[in-house]
Amino acid sequence: MRLTTASHPRAVIADDERLMRDQLRARLAQVWPNLEIVAEAKNGIEAIEAVRTHLPDVIFLDIRMPGLTGVEAAKEIAQLDVGEDALLPEMVFITAYDQYALDAFEQGAVDYVLKPAEAERLRVTTERLQKRLMQRASDGAEVVALAATNPTRSVQQRLHALSAQIKGQPTPYLSWLQASVGQSIQMVAVDEVLFCVSDEKYTRVQTLKQEFLIRKPIKELVEALDPQVFWQIHRSTLVNVNAIASVQRDARGRQEVWVKGRSERLAVSRSASQLFRSM
Repeated sequence: MRLTTASHPRAVIADDERLMRDQLRARLAQVWPNLEIVAEAKNGIEAIEAVRTHLPDVIFLDIRMPGLTGVEAAKEIAQLDVGEDALLPEMVFITAYDQYALDAFEQGAVDYVLKPAEAERLRVTTERLQKRLMQRASDGAEVVALAATNPTRSVQQRLHALSAQIKGQPTPYLSWLQASVGQSIQMVAVDEVLFCVSDEKYTRVQTLKQEFLIRKPIKELVEALDPQVFWQIHRSTLVNVNAIASVQRDARGRQEVWVKGRSERLAVSRSASQLFRSM
């Protein structure tokens, strides 16, 4: 486990172009000299592995990389199990997009660096990052990666919004889930789902009256369900916001979600605690 240290931050650079990686490294040395670059990645798969291995405070992700794009890699990173007390890295996208696309980044409250990285623009981004890392440290590491102007939006919500804005089209979300019941398939209305909890093989889908098992894992459901309605409060748990009765703290000070009409208490991971920061 590694908690954020604002005075000795660490970063990963992911870009398929060697010259771009070298240039970004050099510019970062100018504007943020105490930032340690702990790894470089040439594609999205390597970027995910670098985060898993090094648990950096920041990752700079090129939008267009072979295999997985920067946004796709970011979605995978947001699903990594880094431990209950560790935090996912702050994410900064490296892009060569035009102004229309940059507007999408601004609206999504996601940091970006325009290729080629210029020192002055990079300085603005690094100042934001330093403030957020200091906030993490002062808050006892309860500020999630990508926290910005709207603290009620999760990492997944931001990445979904960004992906949709870049594509210029709305994301279609599921209205029904297919669950196996004996030898038959039963259709479960999404708006009746209270929460979903995954284990290694199945996902438990709970409605007010019945429990169903489906084979779709949480990371696929995150993509398929409306993130404005279903919040990912733990690596293995999605909850329908409309089904939340209250959020309370246990004896250790950890947040738990109480679900309307149910006795279950759903654990909230440290990364997701910013969803309920007003408590």
